Amino acid sequence: MPKRIGVVSIGMTDIDQQAVWVKSILDEHGDAIIGRRGIPYGPEDIHIVSVIVHASTDEIGTLAGKLGSLPGLRVKSATIKA
Repeated sequence: MPKRIGVVSIGMTDIDQQAVWVKSILDEHGDAIIGRRGIPYGPEDIHIVSVIVHASTDEIGTLAGKLGSLPGLRVKSATIKA
């Protein structure tokens, strides 16, 4: 299956608990990750993580699905052709 470039955006409201879960899932998919960046956004009391990946659409969907199944997380993904 052809690989695509994608971004998985994660919004967290409970950084202490959710960061542990997110890190664990991202570690499982480390081979596909190009880079990631986390930014706290104080006015909304949310922490935003952007993960750039190079993987098949199935792999990106699996990663986003695992993250989206965690309580309290908001996850969106988008892809472009590599």
